[in-house]
Amino acid sequence: MVQICLSFIVVSFLIGFPIMAVILYASRRAGLLDQIGEEAHKKHLVAVPNTGGIGIFWAVAIPMILILFGIWIVPKEVYEEYLPTVYMHLDGLRSRTSMGGAILIALAILHLMGMIDDRRPLGPYVKLAVQLIAATTLVVFADMHVLKFLGGEEYLGLLGTVISVSASVLWFTVIINAFNMLDNMDGLSAGVAAICTAIYLAATLIGGQWFVATLAALLLGALIAFLVFNFPPAKMFMGDGGSLVIGTLIAVLSVRTTYFDPESSVHPGHWYGVLMPLMILAIPLYDFVSVTLIRLAQGRSPLSGDHQHFSHRLVRKGLSRRSAVLIIWLCTIVTGLSGIMLGTLDKWQAILAAVNTFAVICLLAILEHTTPQVDESIR
Repeated sequence: MVQICLSFIVVSFLIGFPIMAVILYASRRAGLLDQIGEEAHKKHLVAVPNTGGIGIFWAVAIPMILILFGIWIVPKEVYEEYLPTVYMHLDGLRSRTSMGGAILIALAILHLMGMIDDRRPLGPYVKLAVQLIAATTLVVFADMHVLKFLGGEEYLGLLGTVISVSASVLWFTVIINAFNMLDNMDGLSAGVAAICTAIYLAATLIGGQWFVATLAALLLGALIAFLVFNFPPAKMFMGDGGSLVIGTLIAVLSVRTTYFDPESSVHPGHWYGVLMPLMILAIPLYDFVSVTLIRLAQGRSPLSGDHQHFSHRLVRKGLSRRSAVLIIWLCTIVTGLSGIMLGTLDKWQAILAAVNTFAVICLLAILEHTTPQVDESIR
């Protein structure tokens, strides 16, 4: 199953790359371009198509649709003869059909809204409302409760369910917006997302979570295809039609990856494994929290766009845009790798991993506040 899951990286790439190439050409001809200059949280000097999200969405959606239909339409005997490894897990994969359908519906809703917003801005509160609807769809219909593994729902009854559902919707909304906000420099959001997804892919393969691993592989392939066009200097942006899809899928991976299963006799793990998402997503969360606090301190809405993100602040310290993106990529690798095996580590090892992640965040914060500002051009 490991080889089959990894093959979906190639499948997604081969679907996404030609779609993006065609969309790039068509978008230039049709004038579907991002605005030049000071719009929102982006700042660029040339008009670039912002329709890359179409390729990202379909690179994930097409294989997912084929898989969800294929596991039911293709007779079991075919799997037994030609794909015996898949046949062994066929019942488990079929049990995830409703979850896969809910994920596709949520992705389609957010992708469509993002595409509309890229052409005609809807406003932050309309976007937030749609995000909450999509997140609620996933939490309720795909059983994605972030607190369910702790058993709180069982012991607290209805109150536990309400708390778990509310926390889950909040978590989804935060992660979706974190990656949406991170899309402010060439290659930044896609690169960070690719790193986080690769780490989740490794974790799910190690844990034998084939459905979640397949999702991660599909997203990783789509992101690699997009980075071909988005690597600085970018020929194409993902737009909200892509960043919302990416954020949603990474939120799904963060919830559905099993970090701690006390009922397992093979790899039960330790309770602190549930903190793994905070390590893998430490850098996107740092950007989200820091820019939100900055805006609130200025008396502005945290949903308003500006040039005060972590990447912009690094450039104001004198780094080039490409260097700022590279530093954020590397920090994501360091914090992410610290959490990949968190649940299987001994307590003292887990403490070291947590300290490592905390130290990286503290180092970034200290450097930000002690290094003099050099470049005044980004505000």
